[in-house]
Amino acid sequence: MTADAALLDRARAVIPGGMYGHLDSRVLGPEYPQFFAAGDGARVWDADGREYIDFMCAWGPIVLGHRSPRVESAVRAQMERGDCLNGPTEGFVELAERFAALVDHAAWAMLCKNGTDATSLALRIAREATGRERVLVARGAYHGAAAWCVPGGAGATAGERASLTPFEFNDLASVEAALAERDEPIAAVIACPMRHDMWTDLELPSPEFARGVRALCDREGAALILDEVRCGVRLDLRGSWAALGVQPDLSAWSKAIANGYPLAAVLGSEALRDAAARTYVTGSFWYGAVAIAAALATLAEVETTDAIGRMARAGEQFTAGLAEQAAHHGLVVTVSGPPQLPFLSFADDPDWQVARHWAGECARRGVYLHPGHNWFMSAAHGDAEIEQALEATDAAFAQVGSAVPQ
Repeated sequence: MTADAALLDRARAVIPGGMYGHLDSRVLGPEYPQFFAAGDGARVWDADGREYIDFMCAWGPIVLGHRSPRVESAVRAQMERGDCLNGPTEGFVELAERFAALVDHAAWAMLCKNGTDATSLALRIAREATGRERVLVARGAYHGAAAWCVPGGAGATAGERASLTPFEFNDLASVEAALAERDEPIAAVIACPMRHDMWTDLELPSPEFARGVRALCDREGAALILDEVRCGVRLDLRGSWAALGVQPDLSAWSKAIANGYPLAAVLGSEALRDAAARTYVTGSFWYGAVAIAAALATLAEVETTDAIGRMARAGEQFTAGLAEQAAHHGLVVTVSGPPQLPFLSFADDPDWQVARHWAGECARRGVYLHPGHNWFMSAAHGDAEIEQALEATDAAFAQVGSAVPQ
């Protein structure tokens, strides 16, 4: 028995199902390890010592590479002084100042721990500011694991989603229709910077959609909330819709802001400062100094180096190679999303079995990516990693091509 299998057996005795959430062993095939031992740069090692080039980056948090020297140095220095104290350190204020300086719409910041914390807090602030309950949310969008944002989740009640009205991403007419569906004003529209639902091709927003949603919120006196948890830092430090000329009122950040250390943030405009101050939230670990030190170092590294450019170039090199390989093997694929957060799907694959087969073959050959979730590039993905990964993906395409009827 492998070390991974033995750990999973032990886990099943003391953890419901052995694992839960997006790491549930039933989601990915047996080619994927469940437990990991180490990470360095763009690589991870599983519990059995097998090495992988990592294109999931801990599902997004690793933006500079595992064990980034600048971040780890800041973490060690802060650990020597303490982490969970009676209150925050100076870094708490410094990080809020950095967010306010870097992100175009931000006048203030509130820190928490997970993306779900941040999106949930943003909704509360919007409701407090407007005195309204209803929120428009894109159908199928993932905004965290709380009951309000997981449709049909076990243990969730219909009432927890009763104040949500769905619309179709990138369809401004559907947003207007959602607004008109009920004779009730809205507190907010919450949207992701791009459509990144599981098991779907990625979709960037049209400028007309983003600007139209902003105009609708202005007209209705509602807040525009941008869920930056997945895209924040990788696309644009100013905010993911800044290039479109669109600023939200509130934004929720997590994942990449601390290069793997647990931290999230809600950023807001000046107009919502008082509502945020009236909203009581807290957590015993929300003010932890180590994660804050990691975030300060991460933002400094991204801001002062070409980290976003390196991710984009690596993603372009990787996805161009994948498209060329697929065509060579007679396979029709769609590459979607920005190069920093790419994805690949196969034509005529409604149940995603071809994608699962290919991704599993990649895992067998030391390339860790997901068949139905967008991938993540880090600044540690260099030419050597991309070239090695493409050797493995080419062999995986050949294996899939021989199994798919022509």
